[in-house]
Amino acid sequence: MSIRKIIHIDMDAFYASVEQRDNPELRGKPVAVGHGAARGVVAAASYEARAFGVYSALASVTAMRKCPELIFVPPRFDVYRSVSAQIHEIFREHTDLIEPLSLDEAYLDVTQNKQGISLARDVANTIRSRIKEVTGLNASAGVSYNKFLAKIASGYRKPNNYFVIPPERGAQFVAALPIEKFHGVGPATAARMHRLGIMTGADLAALTMDEMVAHFGRSAQYWFDLAQGIDHREVKPNRERKSIGAEDTFGQDITTLDEARTLTRPLINKVWAGGEKRGLYGRTVTLKVKFADFEQITRAKSRPEPVSSAAELAQAVDELLAQTFPPRKPVRLLGVTISAFTPSSSTAIPKQMVLPIQD
Repeated sequence: MSIRKIIHIDMDAFYASVEQRDNPELRGKPVAVGHGAARGVVAAASYEARAFGVYSALASVTAMRKCPELIFVPPRFDVYRSVSAQIHEIFREHTDLIEPLSLDEAYLDVTQNKQGISLARDVANTIRSRIKEVTGLNASAGVSYNKFLAKIASGYRKPNNYFVIPPERGAQFVAALPIEKFHGVGPATAARMHRLGIMTGADLAALTMDEMVAHFGRSAQYWFDLAQGIDHREVKPNRERKSIGAEDTFGQDITTLDEARTLTRPLINKVWAGGEKRGLYGRTVTLKVKFADFEQITRAKSRPEPVSSAAELAQAVDELLAQTFPPRKPVRLLGVTISAFTPSSSTAIPKQMVLPIQD
């Protein structure tokens, strides 16, 4: 099997950089794209804001507390989509194997590229230069032989840089990688792995397949491969996202509605920020509940129009929680998902006011 050449392009603070590009008064200042209202959420933050600990999915009130000088700018998704289209035109100058992850990042398979450039590193830097020339914005790139390592590499020397992980260094690189950096490892999974003594890729690679199965069940092969720097996933053009979700496993089981509402707020913020980043707005909200004995249920509600704000998403989740709490047994995990994206999701943020949620 030939070795693939995969590039992951990730724009640097994309939304905030577009705003700073278009408004010189914002340059060099801490900027957050989003709404500064009491229940608002940061959709993106400039690097100046990140220095204060302001990141996407953070509640606006918390962001202002961290950075009193923070400047909130309402999102302009029509502009972001237009700039994203320019960037994708540049991608197509080199390959048709493009898998968008959001408006500001994508995988490219340049094993066979249109320009006949032999080194993937040179393809990546040509693309970065063209993006700067056409849009005035900076991009970072990760180059490797699979998607897992290419995505890690793109963030390795951000902003405005690139990093290469060649095949001969893949396993060595993964061995030194903190487990939190692995694709699919969130805070709950990281805490679980830490309890098992797994801190790095080397710790994960030290497990036998039988131990992997015992600890991770059906995901054992996935973790076994990643620990060796192996990822067989192909770059899939026209990838259509069906849903956006987030979940958390709690350190202690919960039983009250107040606890559930408090613990779902970070999930709601993360889901809403993820949808805004991708320009996706859905009609169906789903609550996932896993009990202490690992039994799992879901509750879902759909509405005629897409959810148009984080506050509306929180309202929908609260209604689903009210149907479930108090639970018949303690709860160890809650998850929030939004789906049923509509055609209008790709063109505009719905302006609909809060509507009754219907089954």
